[in-house]
Amino acid sequence: QVQLVVSGGGVVQTGGSLRLSCTASKNIFTINAMGWFRQAPDKQRELVSMITKSGKITYADSVKGRFTISRDNAENTLYLQMSGLKPDDTAVYYCNTFPTQPWGQGTQVTVSS
Repeated sequence: QVQLVVSGGGVVQTGGSLRLSCTASKNIFTINAMGWFRQAPDKQRELVSMITKSGKITYADSVKGRFTISRDNAENTLYLQMSGLKPDDTAVYYCNTFPTQPWGQGTQVTVSS
């Protein structure tokens, strides 16, 4: 398993921005794909965005146009730039590989008005 350390969560007002970071313990270019997930209270975890080894990117419809996934292979870090945040974005955000590993603790994002 690759160790993943997630950071960057916090509290932000509606319309604000945050950037989440996920640093891996191995070269991320060797991983088939990586993605960001989130889980709101009393809801199931959902895929927010993912990027494949080849650079193919997908987004959930709910975040398309507002979130941007990127990676820095040299730093073994995956990012999620979140802009135009909405209260519905409030959730614990997780980083994981594909195929998925056991879930880490994630980072809390809270969007208030």
